[in-house]
Amino acid sequence: MTNIYIIGLGMIRFNKYPDRDVRDMAHEAVNLALEDAGMIKEELESAFFSNTFWGMFSNQHSIRGQVVLRSMGIGAIPVTNVENACAGASTALHMAYTGIRAGMYDVAIAFGSEKITNPNKVLSLSAYATCMDVGNFEAQLKLMEEVNKTFTFEIPGDQTPPGEGRSIFMDAYAMGARWHMSKFGTTQWQLAAVCAKNHWHGSLNPLAQYQQDMTVEEVLADKPIAYPLTRSMCAPLGDGAAAAIICSEKYLKKLTGARPLKILASVLGTGTDRNLDGEDIGERLVKKAYSSAGIGPEDVDLAELHDATAYGELHQTEAMGFCPPGEGGPYAESGATKLGGKQPVNTSGGLECRGHPIGASGLAQIYEIGLQLRGEAGKRQVDGARIGLAENGGGNIGVEEAAMCIHILERSI
Repeated sequence: MTNIYIIGLGMIRFNKYPDRDVRDMAHEAVNLALEDAGMIKEELESAFFSNTFWGMFSNQHSIRGQVVLRSMGIGAIPVTNVENACAGASTALHMAYTGIRAGMYDVAIAFGSEKITNPNKVLSLSAYATCMDVGNFEAQLKLMEEVNKTFTFEIPGDQTPPGEGRSIFMDAYAMGARWHMSKFGTTQWQLAAVCAKNHWHGSLNPLAQYQQDMTVEEVLADKPIAYPLTRSMCAPLGDGAAAAIICSEKYLKKLTGARPLKILASVLGTGTDRNLDGEDIGERLVKKAYSSAGIGPEDVDLAELHDATAYGELHQTEAMGFCPPGEGGPYAESGATKLGGKQPVNTSGGLECRGHPIGASGLAQIYEIGLQLRGEAGKRQVDGARIGLAENGGGNIGVEEAAMCIHILERSI
């Protein structure tokens, strides 16, 4: 098997940037990755660019990556535009990995940039609905309504306000959380424990959108969004960009002073028409990732999981095999996923606190894993981190993600 490595990482702080655009943010992330790799832009052989909403908000369609790179003096190389909802950036990395593994290139860049904040907040929130099957949107709503009727507990009357002011994905995640509560006895307190942990992690991350610590009680007292989720448990609107440069072993041998990260696994897949009791997309894909990497879940030192809500993280700790099905709540409550715990999760603060500009989020996960494996994460460093896993889901059809990427990285220095 051809060994493939990440040699450069770049990311700007995720935040709300009314005076910045997709192009400007992407330029900064690309330059940071080039600097980190000790490269100049002329050495890049291929590029893969992730973005979802630029066309919708600013009418830039079709050649987004070419527009970004040409405007910073990078031309001639093949540029592939990637759109895969919230999994776009990790998909861009997977495609770069695939191209290098196939021998098409020796060095490539995967980068993502997204601007979601908009003076018209309704436009920003409604854009997320395009990450579903819009032709069958009414059927999707009907499905969620029918599933919600099967749950065996009563929802507090003031805990699920009308749908204005949130994306449809919050309702989808709330449905999953209610199913988990009904089936396994998971509590809202346990979901709040996930969120409070991520707020603590985010308070240690200078690139996180939210950097304030919160207690479990403060999370529970926050504005209700869709029961059992409160505002703190949901990823915010935001803007940002991230990038990674990857290369072949042949190219790595040419470099001096590199701090490479070996890609042990890169897996991309799509969901199925299952019910909530069927095999989950994450459960299915992570088996392939572990097989490719030659490891098991017990070997993972830390993980960045797709927590568009606190329930997302709780569910994925089970799907990735970190704890048995149904035990994600007690596992989080035990402190196992917190810095200093058995298997820290979302040391960046996760999507809930680091932020979630969807075209960049998957590479932000890779950035965090990279810092940790290099021992450069500062106050949030995981001691002895050697292997990290990143799981990035995107879109929704039926009861699960439409797309998902899982990457496993290993420290190589």
